[in-house]
Amino acid sequence: MLRRQLLKSSVLAWPLPYAAGLAHAQTYPTKPIRYIVPVAAGGGSDMVGRTVTERWGRVLGQSFIVDNQGGGGGVIACQNTIKAAPDGYTLMQGYVATHGTSPATRKLPYDAVKDFTPIGMIGGTPNVLVVTASLPVNSVKEFVAYLKKNPGKLSYGSAGPGSLTHLTMELFKLQVDSFMLHIPYRGIAPAFTDLIGGQTQAMFPGLAAAVPHIKSGRVRPLAVTGTQRHPQFKDVPTLIELGYKGFDAMQWYGVVGPAGLPAPVVKHLNETLAQVLGAPDFREKLSVEAVEPLSMSPDKFGKFIIADIARWTQVAKERKIQLDS
Repeated sequence: MLRRQLLKSSVLAWPLPYAAGLAHAQTYPTKPIRYIVPVAAGGGSDMVGRTVTERWGRVLGQSFIVDNQGGGGGVIACQNTIKAAPDGYTLMQGYVATHGTSPATRKLPYDAVKDFTPIGMIGGTPNVLVVTASLPVNSVKEFVAYLKKNPGKLSYGSAGPGSLTHLTMELFKLQVDSFMLHIPYRGIAPAFTDLIGGQTQAMFPGLAAAVPHIKSGRVRPLAVTGTQRHPQFKDVPTLIELGYKGFDAMQWYGVVGPAGLPAPVVKHLNETLAQVLGAPDFREKLSVEAVEPLSMSPDKFGKFIIADIARWTQVAKERKIQLDS
């Protein structure tokens, strides 16, 4: 009896919003959770979302309903997420476009920081600097020397204006002080077609998209982004170890909800997500997309988003990249 009275009095001493959130968290979740993926079904981002939610649902004891909302570069999905009730039953898979490169290069109808509650990181895959196999270079040093000997003669492809593949190469150009013409494509597949054919000479795709072309020998990897070499390509150095700054960037995936999610619910979601990310079979499953699990607290993930936006905003400002919304 005394224990119940003490518990009741301590709950009453908490701020009312927190106490209400705690009561909600003690029963949450009691129904399926909608998980918005801001791309069409199929492809790496969708696979990551479905792999996560399948296992996460088992840990939480409730199913997830994956809701693919492609279009507008993630804008539609973001708008629907921030309009949802902040009760933990609508979550979204935020990623580098919705919460990184797009806020840095476009005027958006949402605030990537203020309109969302960060829940946790899922993981990331590096970008890789690749060149067409016919280019006579085998290292970043040789590539930079070739660029300087052939000013204005090389071009690079990207998955589109303002994409991570675009901004990463612009960051590289800034640091090596050399020019390459940007050729934007509607997606990474056609960009690879022209790279392999020699119409462009270099690109900074996500590693997952590059793996089959690297293994076939049609493109040559020179370096990867990130803080450490990728386990699938241990002989390919990172740009950081080669002395280039700011290349800890990656193609990342995380989970966010609408602003105002109760802190106890966020804590419960983060802790259960961490359980999923820690399973060895989960790491093996994501290796298909060259994604490495990366668990973060909500606070750390929120700071990561802010830093990523700041990074690409600076690059966009220096390269005068500002796109229409």
